[in-house]
Amino acid sequence: MKSVLVVCIGNICRSPMGEALLAAALPQIAVSSAGTGALIGHPADDIAKALMSARGLDIEAHRARQITQLMCQQADLILTMDEGQRRHIESRYPLTRGKVFRIAESIKQDVPDPYRQGQDAFEHALQLIDAGAQAWAERIQKFK
Repeated sequence: MKSVLVVCIGNICRSPMGEALLAAALPQIAVSSAGTGALIGHPADDIAKALMSARGLDIEAHRARQITQLMCQQADLILTMDEGQRRHIESRYPLTRGKVFRIAESIKQDVPDPYRQGQDAFEHALQLIDAGAQAWAERIQKFK
């Protein structure tokens, strides 16, 4: 495994946090993120930046980008925030079938979108993303 793509909708809240957590846990793997309806060029949400900063992770330089077929081809694993995003990617990019999973699959949960919902919603989303990222990191490290 060489690359992981983390996907949400706008690519400013959940997927940048997931990208940062996975990149920290898997320094030998290229981890990136994108959105299915990205707010292209926008920085990560301020609450997401603050939560990551509190964990010693800097996402200040993040800029949202739209998912593309090339990104899907290059990724060995694609992690979405919910089942709807997984289905959307697999239907739009059929070549991804078999390598798209929810980030919180290990706890059988979707990660709700905290966009414009305040600190508590972000903290809840981050808990789920963190649990999922840890489970995926452990799984990936077994196959090094």
